[in-house]
Amino acid sequence: MARPNLNDLLAFVAVARTRSFTKAAAQLGVTQPALSHTIRSLESRMGIRLLTRTTRSVAVTDAGERLLQSVGSRLDEIEDELDALTALRDKPAGTVRITTGEHALTSILWPKLRPFLRNYPDIQVEFDVSYALKDIVAERFDAGVRMGEQIEKDMIAVRIGSPMRMAAVGAPSYFAGTTKPKKPQDLTKHRCINLRLPTYGGMYAWEFERNRRDIHVRVQGQLAFGTAPHVVAAAIDGFGLAYVPEDMVLSHIKAGRLIRVLEDWCPAFPGYHLYYPSRRQHSPAFALLVEALRYR
Repeated sequence: MARPNLNDLLAFVAVARTRSFTKAAAQLGVTQPALSHTIRSLESRMGIRLLTRTTRSVAVTDAGERLLQSVGSRLDEIEDELDALTALRDKPAGTVRITTGEHALTSILWPKLRPFLRNYPDIQVEFDVSYALKDIVAERFDAGVRMGEQIEKDMIAVRIGSPMRMAAVGAPSYFAGTTKPKKPQDLTKHRCINLRLPTYGGMYAWEFERNRRDIHVRVQGQLAFGTAPHVVAAAIDGFGLAYVPEDMVLSHIKAGRLIRVLEDWCPAFPGYHLYYPSRRQHSPAFALLVEALRYR
């Protein structure tokens, strides 16, 4: 026996509940002859009469009543779920998972998302704070945040921050006993505070550039941390030189707690980007979040 399709069942339920082909046709947005043909075809395929029709009324047979009771509530549940999904479009909701570094979260994501989340209380955001460069597809993140040049080519990248600069700094107490470095290579003679990057399995190599000349320096020192704010704190305490995003230390430089060196070796570079897979279908909540973060 050929199985009835969903439209046939919807048509039957509408007629059975209204007890009228005219009312059911108007409800479904079809003509009465087309609806009558649908019901006759359904009965023919099932090999049983579901409705008893007269010129004045429509009644449900015992078989029709059984079918109505068994499928009517299920069709209602499907309709309710479709309405709920439509509501998500009209009233965005759901959870967005983002993996990011601490600095990007503090300097860009949270300042921009704080007012956004107040406007959309049904949207939840989960932050995974890590310096590791994670596989967002395998680990089921909606998006990640990295520097622009670190993003893989098969990802969509959206700029969320202005260009950045790095800053090499040290405390006055540290420089009291040593000369300031004049070029990046001089750092090998200084105590420096390292930042460990889990993805690369080692310490961050300090990156400098001038006149299109790139220099990477592996520094040494007594201390290493997994987060940049601790690197800054140790530098203020005089334990060595730090190399961190400029905005983290500008107030300390202005207050005289830190002294900047090698500034002419620290040009601007592409800042933070939000990235996500191009092949994934995203929710309305995610689309709104991307627009809230987009750099303008």
